[in-house]
Amino acid sequence: MKIRRPSMLGTVSLLAALVVLTTSGCAAWRIKQSAELARQSEPFQTAPQDARARLLVVGDSTAVGTGASSPAASLAGLIASEHPRLAIVNRAADGAKYEDIARQLEAAAGERFDAILVLGGGNDVIRLTPYAPLEENIARVGTLARTQARLVVFLPSGNVGSAPFFFAPWSWLMTQRSRVLHRLVQQVAADNGALYVNLFKEKQDDPFAQRPDELNAKDGLHPSDAGYRLWLDELNSQADLARRLAALQR
Repeated sequence: MKIRRPSMLGTVSLLAALVVLTTSGCAAWRIKQSAELARQSEPFQTAPQDARARLLVVGDSTAVGTGASSPAASLAGLIASEHPRLAIVNRAADGAKYEDIARQLEAAAGERFDAILVLGGGNDVIRLTPYAPLEENIARVGTLARTQARLVVFLPSGNVGSAPFFFAPWSWLMTQRSRVLHRLVQQVAADNGALYVNLFKEKQDDPFAQRPDELNAKDGLHPSDAGYRLWLDELNSQADLARRLAALQR
């Protein structure tokens, strides 16, 4: 099923937004901070000897855990703390787009997993991946994931336009593209029998916009420790992840 896509902003508006982003001293500082956090990040993995199930984590910097104070405070680390007999393989990479996530899954072909967690989309939003190839790449990820695990959960980035990293008018475009991302992922998840967790909220209702110092890392783009804990709460609330993972380990 094809998703109806809104038209992009005009070229003049887009160029103006790019100028605002790239020439602002504050933006330059945030870009530096984001790059520093990415260099410091390390994907959380664990292989307990008494493991009863295996989880594959694929995605971008949010799957790596960039912005967290340590790998243990990342989303994968938090999941591990709740499930000490769960083996976690993390193939995520900073900067990955959905086409890269498909390659991560292809690299894991032939391995057995009980569950797959897919985090991503923010880079496609920010780097302006055209909607047609984005839809194709998400569909490819959905097709690959369903052949590798019986439980697949999609957790696309929330409202990127709410991030303190961005200012208007760039933030408006980021919000528009985030809406489309979520519609595309939701449809692919439904088509492939996967679960979709909705982190998108309009800015006035978005906790990352209302509590920026608490939930955002110092770059104003990635989640903080508290931000990742909020994401875990959403996974457990919307996808019942804790119960589902526990059932796989019986």
